[in-house]
Amino acid sequence: MNNPDRPLGKKIYVCQSGLPLSFELEWPFHNSTSGADFSVLHADIALENAQGLHAPVSVNMSATVREVMPSLEAKDIEAPVINALRKEVDRKQIEFLKSGKRVPVQFSSRYYDFKRSKWVFGKATDEAIALLIARKVYWQTKVAGGPVWVGDPTEALFLETAPEHVLEIAHKLRSQELMTLEGEWASANASLMAQAEKFEADMRAAVAELEQKHAYERG
Repeated sequence: MNNPDRPLGKKIYVCQSGLPLSFELEWPFHNSTSGADFSVLHADIALENAQGLHAPVSVNMSATVREVMPSLEAKDIEAPVINALRKEVDRKQIEFLKSGKRVPVQFSSRYYDFKRSKWVFGKATDEAIALLIARKVYWQTKVAGGPVWVGDPTEALFLETAPEHVLEIAHKLRSQELMTLEGEWASANASLMAQAEKFEADMRAAVAELEQKHAYERG
């Protein structure tokens, strides 16, 4: 499931809080110029449908995490980087502005289980998986068009499940006539797009909580 058979443009990833994000990752990782023992990747996280709000970040990968990676190439590390940034957004650690200074984000063993040798981003229930898929298909369709790759292994990693299980849940959404499926690709039906107010209300509520948290911290 790592080789989609259709071209991909902008890819939208949705947080558990309902925020639709896209990522620009400036490969490759490079050694810290400060002399510290970590590797750095510059990135920009765009909050889609939000009139230019974004978050420039510096992903600081600890030496401990670097040791468990087969390589620092995008094919091996892109998925956990994207998912770690998504979780930091869910934890309200990243603020979105129309301009802003690059913020350091620690890519550390917080999200790696050394006992089981696997990434952990929070085990999702089937209900949570279904909601995330519905949001993903809605936002991808609205922002960039479809069809939408629901078999993306990055999503399965984020949800702590297998790509096959994500597709199984997607088939249940198909049976509810919310989308059509062709292999690992989903196309939104009118009934899903008709839920626009719900998805966008979820986004507005999540943005409001995020802004309130950072406003409080600034005093």
